Amino acid sequence: MSKFGQLIDDKAPLLLVFFQEDVEPSDEFHPTLRDVAAAIGDQGKVIKIETTKNAKLTDALRVKAIPTLMIYKDGEMVWRQSGEQNANTLISMMNDYVG
Repeated sequence: MSKFGQLIDDKAPLLLVFFQEDVEPSDEFHPTLRDVAAAIGDQGKVIKIETTKNAKLTDALRVKAIPTLMIYKDGEMVWRQSGEQNANTLISMMNDYVG
């Protein structure tokens, strides 16, 4: 989990998306995440985390629903929600934490 600590300890916002390969979100959600990453550019990051491959982290963060989305900034979780969100909502949320 030290890699996780290094990952979230950034001034730029980081959107983590916890998903499970065998629990497929809607077909529109992966393109939504790509749109968010493109809109944010180098001002933030979008990272998908597969829960079964990262069970310790998933348990430590008490991820129960798929997908679960979290925004971290400066090492702190600043937003968390379960369920899919649209691109505009996620872009707006990320932009709130840029700078």
